[in-house]
Amino acid sequence: MKIDVLTLFPKMFEGPLGESIIGKAREKNLLELNLFDFREFSLNKHHSVDDYPYGGGAGMLLQVQPIYDNLKAIEEKNPATKKRIILLDPAGKPFDQKMAEEFSKEEHLIFICGHYEGYDERIRHLVTDEVSLGDYVLTGGELGAMVMIDATVRLLPDVLGNQTSAPEDSFSTGLLEHPQYTRPPVFNGEEVPEVLRNGNHKLISEWQLKESLRRTYLRRPDLLEEIELTSEMKKYLKEIEEEEKAN
Repeated sequence: MKIDVLTLFPKMFEGPLGESIIGKAREKNLLELNLFDFREFSLNKHHSVDDYPYGGGAGMLLQVQPIYDNLKAIEEKNPATKKRIILLDPAGKPFDQKMAEEFSKEEHLIFICGHYEGYDERIRHLVTDEVSLGDYVLTGGELGAMVMIDATVRLLPDVLGNQTSAPEDSFSTGLLEHPQYTRPPVFNGEEVPEVLRNGNHKLISEWQLKESLRRTYLRRPDLLEEIELTSEMKKYLKEIEEEEKAN
């Protein structure tokens, strides 16, 4: 996969995207990451990329010309690749696991990180997606882009050492992940559930599903409305509701 990032602060990406899983993906040539300071595409002598909005208003807007010319340069260098151009914007569609899965299937992603008060509206005509990290405002789009890149790249084949890790993550199944344990079997009086130590894989799978449902029911019940429940899941949910009422 190739990812290009248009930003005024490329150095912000060097640490987070040079370490851990992303760093290893780059080392193994599973990911090509390019950072562009779009200030270099400004045509005015001060290399400024923002200006006052027509009609008045607070703050400054990013100009369309530097973004347009940066995208044009990328296209000229990569004419054969199908590109998905993502504008980081608080008004965009909320980013989630499903979107990360969609992005992970793309050949070439381009992230545009905004700054200042907002964008010249004509920038929106250059992109395929407008995406928000959440219902809050950050200083710029850089942190949001890093999060989206991390969530996307870890889904690429061969990036994670254990190929079953990503499909079993929270949200990938539509449910929150079940509780997990490792050694020691007892710590400060708290024991690992016996079912996880008995070697019966059928019982373990049943326990994991039920506890995944329990955690989702208690913490994110809204997620249960978005998935198709099997008869087994409905049975477990009924048991969970009765157990929680009893507690």
